[in-house]
Amino acid sequence: MTSINPKTALITGSGVLGAYLSKVLIKRKYDVLVSSRYKKKIYKNYKYLKIQNKVKFLKLNVLSKKNISSLLKRYNPKLIFYLSGQSSLVKSIYLKKSTYNSNFLGAKNFLEIIKSKKLNTKFFKSNSGYIFSPNKGVITIKSKLKKTKNPYIRDQINSYKLVKKFRNLGLKCYSIIFLQVESPLRKNDFLIKKICSNANKRKSILVGNINTIRDYSWAPEIMNGVYYLTYLPPMDLILSSGRGMSGKSILKYAYRKKNLDYRKFYKIDKKLKRDKEVIKLVGSLKNTNILYKKFNWRPKIFGKKIIVKMINSIR
Repeated sequence: MTSINPKTALITGSGVLGAYLSKVLIKRKYDVLVSSRYKKKIYKNYKYLKIQNKVKFLKLNVLSKKNISSLLKRYNPKLIFYLSGQSSLVKSIYLKKSTYNSNFLGAKNFLEIIKSKKLNTKFFKSNSGYIFSPNKGVITIKSKLKKTKNPYIRDQINSYKLVKKFRNLGLKCYSIIFLQVESPLRKNDFLIKKICSNANKRKSILVGNINTIRDYSWAPEIMNGVYYLTYLPPMDLILSSGRGMSGKSILKYAYRKKNLDYRKFYKIDKKLKRDKEVIKLVGSLKNTNILYKKFNWRPKIFGKKIIVKMINSIR
């Protein structure tokens, strides 16, 4: 891989979303650079997708402007996807500094360097649908920003405002807002994977509030939406399925696929319930209309289809 290819993309963060996005970009003939705090010998997500040898992995400290400048000068990526960041609402309460550094300060460093160096690159910052206050459980890009004390949501709100600020200064920067993006690569404590895995093993499960409704999308599909976004002018966009599904519905359907009565296989654990948890959070179908009109793309994998895919992939 060399920096000669004008189609070079940098992804910060070697997690699940970065792995699936890498696969999409490789298919589109991009040279893909993936940076993380620590350089490993094996990147299990990339190995699973059989693309580990098709990606160049780099060690990068996003808190060091010197490191960032050196990397951008050497590879001159035309697309930068900032997907790194501590992403747990619960953990952010006792990991305030790392949450702030990874979700806000690192992105700020990138944007300041792109501006000062006058780089002709597009910058995409991942964000969370939790930054918005839903109206009857639904959010759009015009929804009001939430008033919150949670460190993770607060830092994401500030990074969302930061991207807007630099866009107004002339930078080609975007905020990509995700809701729940699922895949077999997710950690085992993610709800759908946790339920499907236990249903496969005919085991019982501890859960929190099963009446909450969330918008679940499929990672391989949603990353195609991210790719199409690169052809649009700088903007903020929510990428989600536009459909909601409750924890109870997930339990019921997953265990039924194994001919089991879900009511015999779960118990409520109060420790897994969140204080002041939003009951319903779903993205409006209007959010992806622009991608549908221009590229005939919108999520087709949601609800029960995701459960079937998850069960089949984690046997």
